[in-house]
Amino acid sequence: MSTEDASNNTSAARTRRRIPEVLDAIERVEPQPDFRVDLERIRFSPYFSRLSAVTQVISQAGAGPVIHNRLTHSVKVTAVARSIAVMLEQDEGETGTLVRELGGCDPVVVQAAASAHDLGHPPFGHLGEQVLDRLARERLGLSEGFEGNAQTFRILTELDACDATEQGLNLTAAVRAAVLKYPWLRADWRSRVRTDLPDGMPRGVGSQRDGGADKFSAYTLDAHELNEAREAFPSISTWQQTVECSVMDIADDIAYSIHDLDDFYRAGVLQQASVSAELRSWLRDQAQLSAIDEPALEASARVPGHALELVRRRIHRRDAWNASDEAFRAAVQRVSNDLGDGLLSVPFDGSIGAERAISSFTRSWINRLQRSIVVDRDPHIRSAHVRLGQQAWHDVVVLKFVHTRFVLERPDLATYQRGQGRVLETLVDGFSAWLADEDDAARAPRRLVELIQVATAGYGRLRRESPELLHGRTDDESIVQRGRGRGIVDYIASLTDSQAMNVAAVISGSSEHLWEGGTGL
Repeated sequence: MSTEDASNNTSAARTRRRIPEVLDAIERVEPQPDFRVDLERIRFSPYFSRLSAVTQVISQAGAGPVIHNRLTHSVKVTAVARSIAVMLEQDEGETGTLVRELGGCDPVVVQAAASAHDLGHPPFGHLGEQVLDRLARERLGLSEGFEGNAQTFRILTELDACDATEQGLNLTAAVRAAVLKYPWLRADWRSRVRTDLPDGMPRGVGSQRDGGADKFSAYTLDAHELNEAREAFPSISTWQQTVECSVMDIADDIAYSIHDLDDFYRAGVLQQASVSAELRSWLRDQAQLSAIDEPALEASARVPGHALELVRRRIHRRDAWNASDEAFRAAVQRVSNDLGDGLLSVPFDGSIGAERAISSFTRSWINRLQRSIVVDRDPHIRSAHVRLGQQAWHDVVVLKFVHTRFVLERPDLATYQRGQGRVLETLVDGFSAWLADEDDAARAPRRLVELIQVATAGYGRLRRESPELLHGRTDDESIVQRGRGRGIVDYIASLTDSQAMNVAAVISGSSEHLWEGGTGL
């Protein structure tokens, strides 16, 4: 086969849709119109619009409208991802050649994936994801639980709709593959299934393998879609992301690590004294800290410098292939200079000068991280074909540490999130009881009933076509129970933060605002 024929075959595989479509004349104006159609379907989706009312870390109601929500975060991830993709696509050297051999890096595909990557996040940010996962497994009997990335793929392939198909957006294989950050099922990583990888587990699998992977990008209901999308990329190994997916993933890391710091600086949560004390203490005392045994460090993690030393040790355990004490120290020094002694040295007061300082900080960091991109033909199993260079990788580790240590671990945030978790419990229990009530189940929200029907039909199809994917009972009653549980999860995950709060209040009988609380059900 000639190089040209191979290229044509690759292009055809990348643009393949589950249901063949003939694009309108106006849609065929661009060189790769299929990918532009996908991007527009995602951005015109109600699931995409919903992200404006879904928490990134803390809600706008609690901290003001300048705080990022899932939509503004997705917009910024898209901008960062596009810049990286354009750089790779236009590279005429060895890097560009390698990218094309691995399947290509179309900027529009990357933008589509970046726009879609958070569609599956439920109300209340990552806290909502953890709580809904637990409730799905413990109260609804779903062994796969809930995972935001898998929910994103389910929305794109099954739950959303467009004029071409009743279920799913009928996206190209390239775009579907580009959202598969963790291209496996939860059950693929049960201990009895995978024990043959000498270099460890891919990032996201986690250590609790008896229950399967911590992170995964498709439920068994959508496994056929995952496999079909991946078939378009024969050069990508089983557990690796496509090039376009890895670009989106890097952009997500960059935006998350920088823009969340932006948020909490504005909100007055990040305090210079505490951040600088942690970073400077580690820089000063690292030699002594390295001699302390780990249990003692964990017991004294509140002492400045100790938590950061635990991070240094953790990356050596998890990512010895890339961990470097020299690079880690340089990263701590850079964050200390730019953030601790730079941005945080002047409290945010809403002035033009303060806004300019934020802009300068974010722009310089994003530009530097974008320039650090490396492309590998044979990446480590915990890495990807496209990754951050070693120093930039350590820089992001330290930025994320600041975010975790001084924001996510705050008791006041934890208290607030505990309340949000109770809201999700109320919704799961309330809808479960409602649907179990034979006398009143017919009045359940129409969308909820439809989602249950879709999930039940999906489990029935799996029983006929791939029964090995269904663990446990597969009788008719079990299929109905699975469908009901998955439908409830699909429904709750599609709510905004405020909808979740209002519906929980109404369904628990604690609200008198009948029509307002029930609107949109």
